Amino acid sequence: MKIEGAIFDLDGTLLDSMFMWNNIGEEYLRKREIEPKTNLNEKLKAMSLYQAACYYIKEYNLKDTAEDIIKDITHMIEHFYVDVVQPKPGVKNFLMCLADKGVKMCIATATDRHLAEVALARCNLLGYFGEIFTCACVGKGKDEPDIFLKCLDFLTTEKEFTFVFEDSLHAIETAKNVGFPLVGIYDSFSYDHAKIKAVADYYIYSFEEAEKLF
Repeated sequence: MKIEGAIFDLDGTLLDSMFMWNNIGEEYLRKREIEPKTNLNEKLKAMSLYQAACYYIKEYNLKDTAEDIIKDITHMIEHFYVDVVQPKPGVKNFLMCLADKGVKMCIATATDRHLAEVALARCNLLGYFGEIFTCACVGKGKDEPDIFLKCLDFLTTEKEFTFVFEDSLHAIETAKNVGFPLVGIYDSFSYDHAKIKAVADYYIYSFEEAEKLF
């Protein structure tokens, strides 16, 4: 199969980071010696960070301001990306393989740019990517195709030979609907494995098996 360009999601695709996002609400409370109520993470999924802070104040009788809570959680997130997060197995070897083939690569992520940069740099992966595009800089989430099309413009590769690597169903559907070939990535924190397999052109459980695709 021919590949000229590659657009990679970050969290859950290149980085083994979704457990942090799934558990940070509970971890924040436990750091304050407060036991989280049942299904807290499910309740927080649809909330912004500000909404979550307000929810903590109301449900757990916290005396902090929403701004203070946001600052504390932001510090936890930054620590994770700066010091803790690791790439998924096989990622570096696969990126080396693509680089050896002359494949152009970039990142499309909802994570803040400086967090993406520091994590990729610490993991010795940053140099493989020509650019990092974030939903914030594009002004649209991955329910819209803008970020993928920005990546394509940057890479200057043919869309039919520019593969999107994603672990999220809604992002996969968005990219697929505008004509990108898709590689679905297994992540244990995803809940739509069967649907992702059905939509994506290819599906891998690990980057250790990805080289055989190309």
